[in-house]
Amino acid sequence: MNVPLLDLKTQYTGIQPEIMKVIEEVCAQQSFILGSYVEQLESTLAKFIGAEHAVGVASGSDALLLSLMELDIQPGDEVLTVPFTFFASTGVISRLHARPVFVDVCADTFNLDPTQLADKITPRTKAILPVHLFGQCADMEAINKVAGAQGIPVIEDACQAIGAARSGTKAGAFGRTGCFSFFPSKNLGAFGDGGLITTHDSEVAERLRLMRVHGSRSEYHHHLIGMNSRLDALQAAVLQVKFQYLADWTTKRQNNAESYRRLFNEHGLEDRVTLPVVAPGNTHVYNQFTMRTPKRDDLSAYLTKKYIGNRIYYPVPLHLQECYETLGYHKGDFPVAEQAAQEVLSLPIYPELTPEQITYVAETIKQFFDQ
Repeated sequence: MNVPLLDLKTQYTGIQPEIMKVIEEVCAQQSFILGSYVEQLESTLAKFIGAEHAVGVASGSDALLLSLMELDIQPGDEVLTVPFTFFASTGVISRLHARPVFVDVCADTFNLDPTQLADKITPRTKAILPVHLFGQCADMEAINKVAGAQGIPVIEDACQAIGAARSGTKAGAFGRTGCFSFFPSKNLGAFGDGGLITTHDSEVAERLRLMRVHGSRSEYHHHLIGMNSRLDALQAAVLQVKFQYLADWTTKRQNNAESYRRLFNEHGLEDRVTLPVVAPGNTHVYNQFTMRTPKRDDLSAYLTKKYIGNRIYYPVPLHLQECYETLGYHKGDFPVAEQAAQEVLSLPIYPELTPEQITYVAETIKQFFDQ
């Protein structure tokens, strides 16, 4: 049996007529940059997330970058974030010649450990950037408490967590801004790159809207220094169609996760692997189903041999990346992140996964450990 890590073709087949209809509508109008389709999507997602405003941009990376630019992050400023995440979370900090300052993660959720946050704050700390990794929220109550006491703004990296919630509040509604990605593999994925920034602050939203079009309020008149980061109308139209299915797709991901848990329990694998831990009060949307085992590399090779897609997110923590040698970090500085990087393995979890495929994955993992 073949079980890909992700199967976007099957998803597309089920909604192809609706997708092609809106694409043809956009093509007929020949209006491809921003416009009514983007405005409609912004309104839809702001309401869904529980934010006052949403601003469509070109990518999740740009959402993070623009959020930092809106704060006027300067060279030498410090932004606190985690070493166990996708590179974009810190790459945007470095692009502004600011300094990423790392805080280790929790061993169970892989999200920022708020108990270590206060000790990392200095007079140069200008923002805190927690990541809602793999589809569940960081402990935003604790993070916001520390940030609020110091008057430090919080930027949520919610690129993997659209629809995730904590104590009833959705990812993207906790901080000064929330940043989302519509990369095709995301739970709500476009037909290319795309992103979104949410905020409760109308002045922040207005500055972000200016900054995504070179800081221009009217043609050839520039009020701020911005960049070119606009969400295309074609992408917005596609996302508006796909959003109608997001709740159902999320439920199917959650059901698939529960099937894995049941099968791993039936196969007696609880002492061989650690399955994703959902923190109390969290709603996990499973952008990834990430387990961990000390035998990760051998298991990954075995699954690949058996035609089961799998992926290591992420094999090298950011403080040990070659490009960050000048930051002065060393192996052992963030032991939880470093151990996670050695043990994590993500399994197929997409909504179209069949019960037979899930069973095959679980049985194959049992065979690996039996051998």
